[in-house]
Amino acid sequence: MTKTEFFEILKNGEHSGVEFKRDDVENHELAKELVAFLNLEGGSVLLGIDDDGSVVGLSRANLEEWVAELCRVKIDPPIVPHLEWVRAIEPGKDVLVVRVPAGPNKPYARVHHNRRTYFIRVGRTSREASRDELERMFQASGRLQYGLKPVPGAALDDLDRRRLREYFVRILGGSAPDDQAIEEWERLLRNIDLMTVSAGQTVPTIDGMLLFGKAPKRFLPQSGIRAVCFSGTAPDYAMRADEQLGGPLVPLGSASEAVPLESGLVEQALDFVKRNTETIARLEGGQRIVRPAYPPEVLREAVVNALVHRDYSIAGTDILLAIYADRLEIQSPGSLPNTVTVDGMKAGLRYARNQTLVNVMRDYRYVEALGMGVRCKIIPGMRAHNGTEPELLAEEHRFTVRLWKEPKSPGV
Repeated sequence: MTKTEFFEILKNGEHSGVEFKRDDVENHELAKELVAFLNLEGGSVLLGIDDDGSVVGLSRANLEEWVAELCRVKIDPPIVPHLEWVRAIEPGKDVLVVRVPAGPNKPYARVHHNRRTYFIRVGRTSREASRDELERMFQASGRLQYGLKPVPGAALDDLDRRRLREYFVRILGGSAPDDQAIEEWERLLRNIDLMTVSAGQTVPTIDGMLLFGKAPKRFLPQSGIRAVCFSGTAPDYAMRADEQLGGPLVPLGSASEAVPLESGLVEQALDFVKRNTETIARLEGGQRIVRPAYPPEVLREAVVNALVHRDYSIAGTDILLAIYADRLEIQSPGSLPNTVTVDGMKAGLRYARNQTLVNVMRDYRYVEALGMGVRCKIIPGMRAHNGTEPELLAEEHRFTVRLWKEPKSPGV
């Protein structure tokens, strides 16, 4: 780091990626700041700088060894920081930059007085992570499967046994217990993670409730889809349609019926799009071609992906299905899991935030065995349909799939 770069950092002050500390800071306080950076996107602590940005220099003996030791004993899992000296910032005053990347093994904890505390960085401050924030970090790391948690207050009777019986008999080609065989049902559902034992009682898991619950939103308010349709190209209060879609993910049907007796969330979403978009007619090679505004196979894939991959630990917000005059958007709450990027998805990266949901939806043939819907269905489907490129937008708190109704005009 050059002195010019250093003074630029100093001028910008503390923020979500930079913290100033004197070198007489307690080891547990420095560990707190490093843990917060590790649990966000990484950052740097400048040792030898006061809170007001003034350079005070360093006086602690064996400073590098002291920092390395606290990173080994005060942070779990232990880390090896990058240390960089900036010499003679002012006459006789050096600064040590302690830099850590976004941690690959989130969440990280500070260990102090035999207590583990998880911190996150919010702007210029480091604070203890809330329970929900901590759960999301564990889930994103793959160390916690949120869908396997119990649903408090729920019981076997809150699952739709008609759908369950159809799943085991028609979909899987097996058998199912009699309706009165409660213990057999509970044992069967525990074996496939649709129920679990909590406080001595067998209760549905979150995945079980999402897939087969009679009324999932009663227990999981974030389990539905909000479907809206606007007349123009931007959100406004004059919506053409605004519906709250809810219910289990899977439908109830029979082997001889093309249309299910009761729709699941996927069919409800596709029906909303069909009711609120018009077909497009055009002449191609002297023939009148009529096609839907959006190809059903692409819509189905995008809706299913949103339902099985969203972060259900984020309460109070549904998936958003929004139709505009020129496009359709599906927004899923939550960031992409660790190591997953948009480029990776386009290349065919396979991942599953909610593996049980993926497994069951694959049994219903909603999910391809390859697990590469973005690469193999959504992108080529839109290109073949109208020559447009679907947009995949990864943000801190949501992921959006945007489909264009028509190619953009030149210069737009």
